[in-house]
Amino acid sequence: MYTLYHHSFCPQSRFIRLVLGEYGLDVKLVEERAWDRREAFLALNPAGTPPVLLTDGFPPIPNAGIIAEYLDETHGPAMADRRLLPVAMEERIEVRRLMAWFNEKFFEEASGPLVNERIYKRFMPEELGGGAPSMDVIRAATANVRYHLAYIGWLARTRNFLAGDRLSYADLVAAAHLSAIDYLGDVPWSEDDAAKAWYARVKSRPSFRPLLSEWLAGVPASRTYVDLDF
Repeated sequence: MYTLYHHSFCPQSRFIRLVLGEYGLDVKLVEERAWDRREAFLALNPAGTPPVLLTDGFPPIPNAGIIAEYLDETHGPAMADRRLLPVAMEERIEVRRLMAWFNEKFFEEASGPLVNERIYKRFMPEELGGGAPSMDVIRAATANVRYHLAYIGWLARTRNFLAGDRLSYADLVAAAHLSAIDYLGDVPWSEDDAAKAWYARVKSRPSFRPLLSEWLAGVPASRTYVDLDF
């Protein structure tokens, strides 16, 4: 049994939840509001950010990229041709490149600002940055979503999955970030049919069901969020 400190709409946490689901691993979820800066959580991860994975016999494992590498090393070989981080080095490099693209670049430019402004700030005290969302930040982030979606569409048109012929971490991380902002209705799916068709395939996987079942009080999900045939 694993324990995952996460937030339901943290894109990196959603990525790890998808990975755990694909590997069929049991996990206890503990929601963490990073802005509270709890001492007990900071002891697990001094950076103060989710996700953090706990398992017996190991120190706390912070950061989505590190957790993904740990899960691949401990469970990947048993997955055989369903391994989420490929064996061939050139394929591993491409998957890791896209993991960094979404967990760093996409998060900084799009999913991070949108989740922060439209979700986190609703629950944060004013002295910690809570309050009304910044429309300038939201406009910039939604504009950035468009060029990222176009890039996903290009990948989807040139490959079976984003990093190659098979499902990998690259698909799960991209879908995790998109899912957080799709809940808010901030993904212009009509602009790229290839990206939309790829996302529909990933969204239809059993590992995605727990994410689609979660709702945020006072913030209704978009029309497309739970629709598998949108």
